[in-house]
Amino acid sequence: MASTWASAISSKTVDQHLPGRVLRSVAWLVVAWVGVAPAAADEVFLAPVTFVTEVFDGKPPPAQKLWIEADLNTKVRAIIGSPLPALRQKYWREGERTVWILEAIGRDKPITAGYVVEQGAITRAAILVYRESRGAEVRHPFFTDQFKGARLHGDDALDRNIDGITGATLSVHAISGLARVALLLDHAARMSDP
Repeated sequence: MASTWASAISSKTVDQHLPGRVLRSVAWLVVAWVGVAPAAADEVFLAPVTFVTEVFDGKPPPAQKLWIEADLNTKVRAIIGSPLPALRQKYWREGERTVWILEAIGRDKPITAGYVVEQGAITRAAILVYRESRGAEVRHPFFTDQFKGARLHGDDALDRNIDGITGATLSVHAISGLARVALLLDHAARMSDP
């Protein structure tokens, strides 16, 4: 085998075309590798069903649906840049506690977060699924705990400043916006009670 390679390399015809062939082969390998390189996988920190189950100590109530009126969706669009994806939003409720699973675009991809609201204040916020290539630090309690006790002002803004994270500015903005949306939806759900 070594003699075959040695004779091929010393051959004038192969010697003249070998650098071009090697470069083309390497180029095709790079193109093929880039084409099949895996996309950034969704990081599931906590499955939405697990979040809901945990909040209600293993016995979640049946899901309910909140009809999204046009004026509410206009407020949502102003906060997160897009309306809710459906005319009805699923949520879970037991007494004064509601649980909302919501999504917003961070930089390029959706972030799924869960919020627990009781008596008009957030009692828990969690990042459930993170799809961005960077900024996943937002999942840690040092960030999400800032939302505990947060309420809305009359202008639909949070009643507190949320500290950002370097390199995750758009994710922080999306998660803060979703907190506002969860509080809006909770208020709408309480107002629609008979």
